[in-house]
Amino acid sequence: MKDLLKFITCGSVDDGKSTLIGHILYDAKLLYADQKRALELDSKVGSRGGAIDYSLLLDGLMAEREQGITIDVAYRYFTTDNRSFIVADTPGHEEYTRNMAVGASFADLSIILIDAKQGVLVQTKRHARICELMGIKHFVFAINKMDLVGYSEERFIEIEKEVLKLQEELSLENIVTIPLCATEGDNVTSKSENTPWYNGMHLLEYLENVEVDDISEEGFYMPVQRVCRPDHTFRGFQGQIESGIINVGDEITALPSNEKVKVKSIHVTDKRVSEASKGQPVTIQLDKEVDVSRGCILLKGTDIKLSNSFTTEILWMDDSELICGKEYIVKIGTKMLSGIVTELKYKIDVNSGEHLNTQDLKKNEIAVCNILLSEKVAADEFTRHKNLGEFILIDRITNMTSACGVIKEISSHKENKADNIAFEFNDLQGRGDIFEEFYYNTESLSIYKYRPASKVYTIGDEIPVNGESYEYPESFDILILRDKIAISVRNRKISTIKSIDEYKYSNYKVINGRGFAIKANSQDQIEKLLDDRKNMSEGDFMEKWFDFETYRKVKFH
Repeated sequence: MKDLLKFITCGSVDDGKSTLIGHILYDAKLLYADQKRALELDSKVGSRGGAIDYSLLLDGLMAEREQGITIDVAYRYFTTDNRSFIVADTPGHEEYTRNMAVGASFADLSIILIDAKQGVLVQTKRHARICELMGIKHFVFAINKMDLVGYSEERFIEIEKEVLKLQEELSLENIVTIPLCATEGDNVTSKSENTPWYNGMHLLEYLENVEVDDISEEGFYMPVQRVCRPDHTFRGFQGQIESGIINVGDEITALPSNEKVKVKSIHVTDKRVSEASKGQPVTIQLDKEVDVSRGCILLKGTDIKLSNSFTTEILWMDDSELICGKEYIVKIGTKMLSGIVTELKYKIDVNSGEHLNTQDLKKNEIAVCNILLSEKVAADEFTRHKNLGEFILIDRITNMTSACGVIKEISSHKENKADNIAFEFNDLQGRGDIFEEFYYNTESLSIYKYRPASKVYTIGDEIPVNGESYEYPESFDILILRDKIAISVRNRKISTIKSIDEYKYSNYKVINGRGFAIKANSQDQIEKLLDDRKNMSEGDFMEKWFDFETYRKVKFH
């Protein structure tokens, strides 16, 4: 098979992305006769006054043809004498940025079109930033519509300077700039006489010859997609090898259990093989039974860690704003679990690259934030292991993708508990969700929690007993059962923090670590509460002992 290049076309709306790819297919004689005839007939009633409209080869939706813009991502496979290609033609309109991000996630190279009359626009910068975020290392900045500026070398140089400035801002590694005209074919599949001052390759020549290297990843690893058990004699683990080579007899590690096992057999489709390598979908049989299921990782010769906390860079794709503290589904590799954004560190201005302090994130905005997962998973920085360094956030109610992002840094803290510490004294620490706010989202018809910026309180500190959705007494006790500590609050100030074993009921109202009233008014009932916690199911226990509405409410938002 010829070397395959996967690339994406992007840029601002109406910069000529679909027209460019259509012209490559047409000029390189990569159309069947019926496709060519249909294109010529469609063009007669199209938007170019009868001239061939090459964009019609990719704009398949009726709405796209009527509006003259791309909405969906159009994938096309084609091959020349020198190379095979898969191209994703993506929409340029800001409204469809999420579609563009989907296309960028699969590509090795990006062609970013720039209108020669308009130059580099905000959407051009946004698309370049998203491509860089998705790990694309090779960029072609195609300066299109050169016919509208009289094929001016001066104008090309002006835009090239803007591109070089953008390259420096985003630290883009490999870029070229090519002047062209997608409608007339200048420098698309052959050199143009209209640009004698341009000495570089035409676009198709560059695409046929560019060398695109994958991220060099250490060792072997395979995220498990499926457990295959056709009968009681065989149990195999299926997935695609993301890095390295695996051989029968190799000792590998299963994460998160950290069990060591040996490879008993390897199957590619219906054939048994002795080895397999990166990119191959395989079934791996192990020499003994281990705790492995979908979302686990098989690895060898690499130091992938388990963590539940990351610093990430995300593109927000949801119509609703990001809510810190709201629970989302996080998908990393083949693993899906719940998680929250604990902190928005800063938002990135797509025009200037400036880091902006912010408390909110809206659709199509990019930000750096911290994410905390409900459990530790195998993950790594995007630059080290691509598949385990990229993720999506999914809204639990709508099941829509809210964001896509990459892991920039794995947090090194030792315990999950430290991320949510609210109370501390000597060696006692307590997680406290009593300051969380509860809101009802009138758009998604769902309840979500908002966690304010974390602060750790100790003896003598005054705590906020009133919030938008909670109101506690001036004096009360807090029993954080999961951390086995008791806190006394008197006149809004913390008077004691002690082990729950030392706690004695003292006629003050009692709440748990989540702000729910505890239905106990004597020492005997407190002891019964602690005993029931060991012997009852969590649901039955909470139903018996806790009341949400005493001190809390849900506020409309």
